[in-house]
Amino acid sequence: MLDREGKPVPDAVVVMYPGTAAGAAPSLLQASPTIEQERMRFVPALTVVMPGTTVRFTNQDRWDHHVRGNPMGVAAAAAPGTGSTNFELRLGGKTEGKPANFADVKLDTSGVVLLGCHLHGSMRGHLFVTDSAWTLKTDNDGIARFAAVPDGAAQVRVWHAEQLVDLPRKSLNVVSGPVLDTMQLSVVPRVRRAPPAAPGNSTPGGPMGSYSQGPVQGVQGVQGVQGAQVHAHMHHPNH
Repeated sequence: MLDREGKPVPDAVVVMYPGTAAGAAPSLLQASPTIEQERMRFVPALTVVMPGTTVRFTNQDRWDHHVRGNPMGVAAAAAPGTGSTNFELRLGGKTEGKPANFADVKLDTSGVVLLGCHLHGSMRGHLFVTDSAWTLKTDNDGIARFAAVPDGAAQVRVWHAEQLVDLPRKSLNVVSGPVLDTMQLSVVPRVRRAPPAAPGNSTPGGPMGSYSQGPVQGVQGVQGVQGAQVHAHMHHPNH
């Protein structure tokens, strides 16, 4: 993913749905990820997991935090206030010289979860509980790279935290040779702000980086020889 100036933007989720079950899906996601609450942020801001994964939340700050998880989109409309993607817990602040407080949450239902903190409204993060083992988020270079994709018909879904309307899946034919594909998102990335400095005795707080709605940007996918790789990156078209 690239912004208007050609700089890459991370943290878009790329999901592939191969049309054939040939070959085992690779282990692309962490089995037991940890999300830190650190310097008024969820770190990482976006975590991608499979259903059945247990996620650990850890408070590295000296002050208390909440962890509030609310389902977004279709899951929220179908079953508001229920399921493993709707949860709330509180973590006490870290005491110097002692381990950080933590809590574990098991996520059984696919969907997107918005993370927040009742005590600090500026804190926001996302959990993407995928319905396909072929799922990655774009890295710091704006690229998601898949290995050993089965040949044949496939579908691709791209999700971004600030894409208000989910895009439909797009068909892709995985063949022996490079394939270039483009999809559109309606978000404009901003430069993420640096985390706020650790406060002294003052009440912690402060904004975090985000994305705003604006002109369209695209997603490109390139499939390598023998279906071995799929690269996905986003860019702004020239205006």
